Amino acid sequence: MAELRTLPGDLADAVARYMVATGVEEDPERAYQYAVAARGLAARVGIVRETTAIAAYQAGRWADALTEFRAARRLTGRNSYLPLMADCERALGRLDRALDIVTGPEARSADRATQIELRIVESGIRRDQDLPAAAVVALQVPELTDKRGRGGRARLYYAYADALLDADRGEEAREWFGKAAAADSADETDAAERVEELDAVLFEDLDDAWDDPDDADGADPDDEADLSDAATAELDDEDEAELEAADDEADLADGRPADEPPADGRPADEPPADGRPADEPPADEPPADGRPADGGHG
Repeated sequence: MAELRTLPGDLADAVARYMVATGVEEDPERAYQYAVAARGLAARVGIVRETTAIAAYQAGRWADALTEFRAARRLTGRNSYLPLMADCERALGRLDRALDIVTGPEARSADRATQIELRIVESGIRRDQDLPAAAVVALQVPELTDKRGRGGRARLYYAYADALLDADRGEEAREWFGKAAAADSADETDAAERVEELDAVLFEDLDDAWDDPDDADGADPDDEADLSDAATAELDDEDEAELEAADDEADLADGRPADEPPADGRPADEPPADGRPADEPPADEPPADGRPADGGHG
């Protein structure tokens, strides 16, 4: 708090106490009130306005936070506030203004760490615009795959995983949440918990798959057996009907009804006693057309 040295001793001590209270207070609203008290004593000190801005941001007071960040930037000249300013505009629903901050000349002249933070905000804006693919692309910066310096990129990995999940790319999202958890030595994110959540969803899907015993075509083995038995019985009935029909045709060719035995009293399947074939008329029986058996014409 070197900037407080510009204040008289007693005033500097009072401001410092309020700022410490802001930092240790767990309730965001009470922390913001402590910061407001410090601002009331030293409104023209950059670190005081920055502390008030961050406290307002954490309390969800987006308009107040934006005002304080602007004041802090005027007093300090720092571009590191730009991502938080853009995020406040986004939270207020002013997406066009948020994009102006992200793509403006000040953003282009900011240091690389600030530019990456601006990309994270831009990804969130694209998701708010219902453009999940653009949200993923916004974060595809060289640092995403650069193996050097991964220890400080937990927020980038986390934001990328979140964008992938929003784009229905769950398996990739799980991988990047895992990378974020490995890189998050300062516990800035809940990446480890997100990995566990996705794993739980995966296990539930596997359980559902094992609970369904149907094979690939959706047929139940018992149903297939029943259908096979029914088909076999149907084929047996058809074969029997065909055999009966053949017997009826043979009886009709013999000149008698299908259910009447031969006139000579023999069984239906026994040949005539004179040794002729079953379908040949006796020698002394006139032909069916009424002419003599010797072939003459009347």
